[in-house]
Amino acid sequence: MSEARRAIASARRVVVKIGSSALTSLAGGLDTARLDRLADAVEARMRAGSDVVVVSSGAIGAGIAPLGLSTRPRDLATKQAAASVGQLALAHAWGTSFARYGRTVGQVLLSADDFARREHHRNAQRTLDRLRSLGAIAVVNENDTVATEEIRFGDNDRLAALVAHLVGADALVLLSDVEGLYDGDPRKGAASFIPEVRSSADLDGVIAGSGGALGTGGMASKLSAARLAADAGVPVLLAAATSAAEALTSGKVGTAFAARPVRLSARKFWVRHAADSRGALLIDDGAVRAVADRRSLLAAGITGLRGRFYGGDVVDLVGSDNIVVARGVVAYDSTELSGMLGRSTAELPDTMQRPVIHADDLVKV
Repeated sequence: MSEARRAIASARRVVVKIGSSALTSLAGGLDTARLDRLADAVEARMRAGSDVVVVSSGAIGAGIAPLGLSTRPRDLATKQAAASVGQLALAHAWGTSFARYGRTVGQVLLSADDFARREHHRNAQRTLDRLRSLGAIAVVNENDTVATEEIRFGDNDRLAALVAHLVGADALVLLSDVEGLYDGDPRKGAASFIPEVRSSADLDGVIAGSGGALGTGGMASKLSAARLAADAGVPVLLAAATSAAEALTSGKVGTAFAARPVRLSARKFWVRHAADSRGALLIDDGAVRAVADRRSLLAAGITGLRGRFYGGDVVDLVGSDNIVVARGVVAYDSTELSGMLGRSTAELPDTMQRPVIHADDLVKV
């Protein structure tokens, strides 16, 4: 067994993401029998000594049948209406299912803004930690009833990866209607199964598709989420929901993604993956090399600005080839910085001689 699978099987704190297709159908809405089987697998893992946070899709899918819709809605207003109906049914179903074991369920609805804003981020962390300390199971979902197309996670795979880092998880398990990662779509022809992803080299030639009729994800979103979590130091298992019991015990099914050896700090993870970029700094080749060497960014290496931002905002760092090379927390407002471009530290007033972005607040992308 690989090191990643051993880590997943023995993880003390686990985030389990369950896709829409594992819980709902277009004809019948929420499938409580399937949900019960998934709750059984989660309960078994908890009885074995692990803390588990569930990230559950299915709110929009659960609202389709009760509203008399024949397909997943495409417009935002109908999606939000379906979510408002389905979210109630979904939370009730999880609560009823875990009540068989005397467990209490707490629903946590998050938006992308809750991760982008540091204070909201900390509040979400405290809520999830407190629910676990009180013995309740947190069931997390995107707050689809208020999310906009511009400000949303896009799918619950990414949300699950962010939650895994938020709660300091030791493993992330992504359960859906696929048994693991293939180098192509097995429904469209010959495709090879990939049991282990140890580095980006194992993904050479992989073609990942988009979501199905009930969900917004698909293999592309699962692959992106797995890489995001692995980058944060969290090993990931991608498996079929029908194999949930084995996935949450031995971890011998699906595709395992190895974690990076050193976990990013909470602040650097937030800068790289969760925070919204409020603008961009255009930097010269010397500054690109400095950033690559993990040195602070100085005004002398900045050739231009994009957007309006304030001190404390996260901005992208863009090289001369127009490629984003890093992100960081900027120390100055865009109006202040416009008068500092290209100037050496010695040329600047004393109040403007600190780095534009300190090395501790900077991450490569």
